[in-house]
Amino acid sequence: MGIENVLSLIGGLALFLYGMSAMGAALEKCAGNQLKSILTRLTSSRWNGFLLGLGVTAVIQSSSATTVMVVGFVNSGLMTLDQSVYVIMGANVGTSVTSWLLSLAGVSGSAWYVAIFKPATFTPVLALAGTMLLLFAKRRRYRDASGILLGFSVLMFGMEMMSGAVKPLAELPRFARLMTAFANPVLGVLAGALLTAVIQSSSASVGILQALSMTGGVTWAAAVPVIMGQNIGTCATALISSVGATKDARRASVVHLAFNVVGTAVWLAAFCAATALFRLPLAAMPINPLGIAIAHSAFNLLSTATLFPFGSRLAALARAIVPEGKGSGGVISLDERLFVTPSVALERAHGELLQMAQRSVDAMNRSMDLLFRYDPADAQRVMEAEERADSDEDQLGSYLVKLAAHPMNEGDSRELSKYLHMIGDLERLSDHAVNLVESAQEIDEKRLAFPASTREELGTIIAAVREILSIALSALWDENLEEAGRVEPLEQVIDALNRAIRDRQIGRLTQATSTIEIGFVISDILTNLERAADHCSNLAVALIETAHNSFDVHEYLSGVESRRDYREAFEGFMERYALANLEDEQKEDRSMKMDRQKGDNIANFTTEV
Repeated sequence: MGIENVLSLIGGLALFLYGMSAMGAALEKCAGNQLKSILTRLTSSRWNGFLLGLGVTAVIQSSSATTVMVVGFVNSGLMTLDQSVYVIMGANVGTSVTSWLLSLAGVSGSAWYVAIFKPATFTPVLALAGTMLLLFAKRRRYRDASGILLGFSVLMFGMEMMSGAVKPLAELPRFARLMTAFANPVLGVLAGALLTAVIQSSSASVGILQALSMTGGVTWAAAVPVIMGQNIGTCATALISSVGATKDARRASVVHLAFNVVGTAVWLAAFCAATALFRLPLAAMPINPLGIAIAHSAFNLLSTATLFPFGSRLAALARAIVPEGKGSGGVISLDERLFVTPSVALERAHGELLQMAQRSVDAMNRSMDLLFRYDPADAQRVMEAEERADSDEDQLGSYLVKLAAHPMNEGDSRELSKYLHMIGDLERLSDHAVNLVESAQEIDEKRLAFPASTREELGTIIAAVREILSIALSALWDENLEEAGRVEPLEQVIDALNRAIRDRQIGRLTQATSTIEIGFVISDILTNLERAADHCSNLAVALIETAHNSFDVHEYLSGVESRRDYREAFEGFMERYALANLEDEQKEDRSMKMDRQKGDNIANFTTEV
């Protein structure tokens, strides 16, 4: 085997591994939304979990990635340890799909219906189709599909290169001795486990074995132990990913290892016993890529059939290996292990964003209550909510920025951008809640008394702010664009209320029915209420514009006022939050001024006497 063959083998292996990675990433991007909906609706059914693991692994072409994902789910509280057992079993069966695809490299024959299944025939066609989609397709969906075709083409081309490079090995006595050594079950298992642990992919490891099998020097007796070892080696990825995770997440990775070790022990013993007792002629026969695919699938199916009834025992074994006294504590909501499936990581971030929104709205409502009934304990709760919002913004923002570096489809990319815009507005809501608490403290400490008309006006704008908070929160939780469309007209009404109340307050100062001190406090309150409404508007616009594949806030706001539904909603809100008649208020203010003047006259008369 010359230097040309060695270089060709290295190049083929590099292309093979890259093609497998690219194809898996493109498949995940195309199936991202479906994976998200499936993975976030888990049930306790064993069969559902098994089919889930099988289906996801068949799509993303990696049992290692699926198992890392499962560790992330358990770590984040999305899945229980008992549920994870059956998903892991399904993942082991699903990974055999790749070996069937790679077995096409061993197709031989001159008939036309055989030739079309040869990689040399269909790979150039797929590569051309993928390139055309990549260069000329306008829709992102087709461009993502091009990644699948190109990734598969590169993978099969790399497989062909490896196969051609290793053909001279069949003539080397040392290669024959090496393959004979692998017929020793222990050495075969160790070799398969070590190779897979190094390259972090059982599918790739099986592909390399299939390439070697085309030399004709690999027997069934040598291949079967290696295949079993490859299933053990793939556990290394999950074990590494579970470092620093919760106890149950570490247990999930142990379940994966235990499943493959027990399955290997049982069925390797059965294979060796059958070979020894019945002297199976198959054991000494050369194996081809199709035979490896059959052996790989058979082992995983038999292991699953053997251990499926004992899923709870596997979970109990994992709990014994990782006892309660070890491991990390509680659930980690934003787990970077979920980045292997960005759509699921994004869904987890969405859940955290909704919780952040709920806490910020609750803080605003509590702070508005304090303006008329100050309670130090409630004020402290608002302060704590603001600190939590700061922390949420930092953690969620960092998580989303890191997630943005991973490949995802266009829809998920828009969602991520939307969340990054939203977390700033949600954090600012809690800041305005704190500002209102400070105004409430000043009112309480200075014993400031507002005129009845002022209290009524503040009550009106506060009621409007409560409603806009409720509408915005409901729109976020339900992804309701119709509800989001009601936010902007109410925000405009709140702006109008803000201006009207300020004008009236200036009038009271002019007429001496209010004081400068009260005026400053009211100004601060109005500013924070109006800005809170602005942030609700930003949230609603982000929701609407993202749904329409845009993010031009100015264009949306400039065009929305001409719409009929906007005008109807605006008029309805204006009627609902109309301020008291100005003439009635002026009569009240003149009466208060006369009473105050009368009190001053009596005080002056008493002083003179």
